[in-house]
Amino acid sequence: MFKRKPLFHMAYSLIAACAVAACSSSPLTKNYERPDLAVPDKLSLGETGRVRGASTSAVTAIDWQAWWRAFQDPVLDAFLQEAASNNQDLVLAAARMTEAHATLSQNQANFFPQVDLNIGDNRTRVSQSVATYSPVVGPYMNSGQVGLSASYEIDFWGKYASANDAARARLLAQTANRGLVLTTLYANVAQSYFSMRALDAQVMLAQQALVTRQESLRLQQRRFDAGVVGELDLRQAESEAASAEAAVRVVQQNRSNSESALALLLGRKPADIMRPVLARGAQIELLVTRQTIPAELPSDVLVRRPDVVSAEQNLIAAHADINQARAAYFPKLSLTASYGQQSQRLTNLFDPASMFWNMLGNLTQPIFRAGAIDAAVAAANARERQAVAQYTQAVQSAFRDVHDALNNVDAGRDLTGVTLQRVDALRRTLNLANLRYKAGYSPYLEVLNAQRDLAQAESGLIDIQRGQLGAVVSLYKAVGGGWDAAKP
Repeated sequence: MFKRKPLFHMAYSLIAACAVAACSSSPLTKNYERPDLAVPDKLSLGETGRVRGASTSAVTAIDWQAWWRAFQDPVLDAFLQEAASNNQDLVLAAARMTEAHATLSQNQANFFPQVDLNIGDNRTRVSQSVATYSPVVGPYMNSGQVGLSASYEIDFWGKYASANDAARARLLAQTANRGLVLTTLYANVAQSYFSMRALDAQVMLAQQALVTRQESLRLQQRRFDAGVVGELDLRQAESEAASAEAAVRVVQQNRSNSESALALLLGRKPADIMRPVLARGAQIELLVTRQTIPAELPSDVLVRRPDVVSAEQNLIAAHADINQARAAYFPKLSLTASYGQQSQRLTNLFDPASMFWNMLGNLTQPIFRAGAIDAAVAAANARERQAVAQYTQAVQSAFRDVHDALNNVDAGRDLTGVTLQRVDALRRTLNLANLRYKAGYSPYLEVLNAQRDLAQAESGLIDIQRGQLGAVVSLYKAVGGGWDAAKP
């Protein structure tokens, strides 16, 4: 019984302390409440909510986490998977998540007692010239010790609980930040891929125009040699052929730059960026027909946006920091206990008579800190106000991004329809100009102008289609598509 009493008391004290801490709920901490921001109930396509080629039910058919699959382009799917595997920004975001998780685990350790094993051996020599010297004992003294020590602070005021809440919120914020990197990466890769495919179409269009101009030049050269036309028509044909050749060089240059930019986003090696070899999938005209756009979105879909999630989690963490700072105003109750064996000789170190133990309860109440606690609380409140402003800005930016993306999609559809009508009219104009020139009713300049207008309209149509695809991608990014919003 003599041996077990100290162990029993020490264990009882620590268990009681844990139980008190678990059962205590501090009325001093304030619960977090999300800021009340006036938001619309629905997000409609276009200023009047008009929709062409889409329905409200389309929102349920979209896989927001893999929105790119709607384009049915295996090459695009492979590029996005490659980028997600190689991107260094994602590696950095993952490392920050790991750091935040470690911080959370470190804070959670405060809920448990700290137990240490202490082993010591000491040999001292005392002065023989002092009154306390005993010739029986001699000048040399040995002391050996082995034992356990434990300490625990009862979290009456929620200091550690608030720190744990803050660490958990910051972990979720880092998780959302990784989602932001991921959604941005997916959007950038998709838009870069669409730009490359648009430039492929521009190169093909420019080469076709060059072939047409060169054929016209050969025809004019034969007619000039035969004396049918004058030198003016010949020189105009030469000028147009040279202009078409220059246009081919320009679009080829732009396509080469687009390829290197896409290779960089894919995380490829420097040698592959210098000489990119990139697969091609569906043509841009086909990609435009495969776009899937919801006619109407519930406004709470923006809650899935990673930057909004991150901003709110940072706000939650800042609120928890206030509770943690305020806990410093109140008393701190600490419990410590130790148990072990201590003896002058190693041979009787584990004898019952060599046992020692102690238990201590310590209550500390701050009296004077020269305003340090007030300053810490004031700083925490200021950081929370900053977090509120950042969260508000994130929500405002989210609604603007969705508004602009929906507006651009709607305007792009109108512009595409008008441009298609213009291209059709210009093709008929060119046909008539050729007939009039061959019949001698109009100069060759009229044919050149018709060819130039048609080429510009067809090139503009490709740019509009690329912009339409870019607006669709921007919409998916604006609503937080491309990451698992349920994960945090």
